[in-house]
Formats: sequence, C-alpha cells, structure tokens
Amino acid sequence: MSLEDRLLSRMFRRPEGLLGRLGGVILARANRSFAEEMVALLGIAPGDRVLEVGFGPGVAIELLARATPVGSVAGIDVSREMVRQAAVRNAAAIRTGKVVLRHGTVERMPFEDAAFDLALAINSLQVWPDVDGGLREIRRVLRPGGRLALAFTPRSGQPRHGLSERLEANGFADARLVELRRGFCALARKAS
Repeated sequence: MSLEDRLLSRMFRRPEGLLGRLGGVILARANRSFAEEMVALLGIAPGDRVLEVGFGPGVAIELLARATPVGSVAGIDVSREMVRQAAVRNAAAIRTGKVVLRHGTVERMPFEDAAFDLALAINSLQVWPDVDGGLREIRRVLRPGGRLALAFTPRSGQPRHGLSERLEANGFADARLVELRRGFCALARKAS
C-alpha cells in the first residue's frame, strides 16, 4: 500500500488518530448536503427505527434523529474516532436514549433481529471487508419488509453495475437505483 493510500485510509476509510480527526471534520462538511438529500428521499416516518452503518462523524445520525421525532436511531462504525465525533455531535439525543451509537463491524452487529424499519449506509459499502456478509447482517436486523438504502457520492468509487443483483442475491427485493443530484442510491426492501 502506498503512502498516499495509507494516509487516505487513516483519514476516511478507517479514520484514526490526528488524520482521522481531520478526516471527520472534512466528511462532516463535505457530506452534509448529500445526507440531507438522502434523508429527504427516504420519506422517514415519525416513529421509524433507523440504523446507519458507517455513520462517520454523525451528520446523518443527527438528521435522522430530527426526522424521527418519536422513533429511534442507531448506528455502527468501525472507527473509534468516528464514534467519538458522532457522540459529541449527537450528545443530547444520546442522553435521552433517542440515539445509540456502537463501535463494531457491519458483519457482526450487536442489534436484535428485526430491530429496524430502515437501514442506511452512505459511502461505506465499498470499504466493507465482506460485502455479502454485511448485507446478510443488515437483512437480519431489518423487520420484514424493512427498507435498505445504500448511497454513494461520485468520489466513493462505487460502480453502479451489479449492485441491484447483489442486493437481490442477499435476500432483498425490488432493488433499484435512483440518481441523485450529488450521487446515486440503491434502494431495496427485505424480502419476506
């Protein structure tokens, strides 16, 4: 791995240390508009239970918490630095129990079966070590008919080709791609 790849990894893929702190600040500013666009697209109901995978500095967590006034929001991220930044950003909602943040991987989430109505991942699928394992685990924690949204900005490097088929191969139905102003999103629902 080149020096540039190592630096980018410590800033954005698995943020840690000083570079991770800086990466979180950059991500919070750069991705806010896209997160706003995603929350609007999803049509979240006031009582939805929402999961964000790879929540980074917690900008979308904050927006999701506002969109679910009587619901709840949980998140999991592999980076302790991102968990710390998201916890600071969402401290009030964490104190009231509206938001729960966990350190961990998408392949082994500490949530109960059928715990969520909706799962969202923004610019994270492309760095999961086991994409199929992560998708199966998301399926496990979604209620029957629960929705999944995988969103990507152009800088994610995520190709569109094959994404819908991969979702369907892992137990999701009605998979489709939606073009957004700032990227694209794969939408699907948990097959019964």
